[in-house]
Amino acid sequence: MSITTTAASTAMQDRPSVFIALQTNDETRQIIDAILADNPLATVAEFPAMVKIDAPGQIVIHRSSVQDRMGRDWDVQELHLNLISLSGNIDETDDAFRLTRGETA
Repeated sequence: MSITTTAASTAMQDRPSVFIALQTNDETRQIIDAILADNPLATVAEFPAMVKIDAPGQIVIHRSSVQDRMGRDWDVQELHLNLISLSGNIDETDDAFRLTRGETA
């Protein structure tokens, strides 16, 4: 049995949300762009000194997506330099930073 993209999106939207809040600065703009490109269900709330990104179920930040936007090598641990807060279960590797909540696919 296969699940259609619409059904998969609906299932994802029903999962508890996760969020990440980052300082607003020149470096995080590319990180935010990468997050939004790789997480189509993510929504952004902009504040004077921070950006908060919410998504149902998960947010994945891919090293390669950030590197493409920055035009340089980027270590996933650099994310912590601009991190304000987050909510979700963390899985951090050399290639990605994942926040998850609920069942993973």
